[in-house]
Amino acid sequence: MRIWAIVPAAGIGHRFGSMIPKQYLNICGAPILLHSINCLLRFDEFVKVIVVLHPDDKYWNDLDIGSSRVETVIGGDERVDSVLNALKSLEGIAGGNDWVAVHDAVRPCLSYQDLRKLMSQLQNEEVGGLLASPIADTLKKVNNRLEIMKTVDRDQVWSAMTPQMFRYSLLKEAISRQKKLRTPATDEAGAIEAIGLKPRIVQGEKTNIKITDATDLALVEQIILSQART
Repeated sequence: MRIWAIVPAAGIGHRFGSMIPKQYLNICGAPILLHSINCLLRFDEFVKVIVVLHPDDKYWNDLDIGSSRVETVIGGDERVDSVLNALKSLEGIAGGNDWVAVHDAVRPCLSYQDLRKLMSQLQNEEVGGLLASPIADTLKKVNNRLEIMKTVDRDQVWSAMTPQMFRYSLLKEAISRQKKLRTPATDEAGAIEAIGLKPRIVQGEKTNIKITDATDLALVEQIILSQART
């Protein structure tokens, strides 16, 4: 089983409010992006880790990658463009049934156990799937005035995480279709769903959080330190 990894890292962090893209902020002595890449490099199963960069990226060359398995391509305006560019870079190299795992650049707490679990449970699947976590909070659907319209059954709702892992040819077809839409899916599983297929959920640890604002940084630091101790 051959597996390729893609890390979309072309964001510039406007919403985060930082002077530099959030994937390059330092946590526990290293940039967030480097932590995320190293989570993947622990696994020899990954033939290559393709990191997708902004065309004006000024920070990548300062990272101490230390692995010949890491390569870069230039990204696009949206996530769908960046992932498609990475998939195109594998044309003629990756087999149609090879696996591609797409992992967020700002999820630096992916555990060894979760990635091994994802690979193990999906290896015989025809489509693929993703790590996700069940929702613990009560969910409310609201209108544009923030008035509650109804309570959502949380037993049927999961929080999607990454990696999201699918067959190469299938993911490339789904992403190519999404590229043509005005409102493309926000993740790879959504693109697969849009062509009528059903990705499988693999339950992951809640510690695999995505850094979305500055309040997440302290929590992520504690998780990384805890993982290092164990």
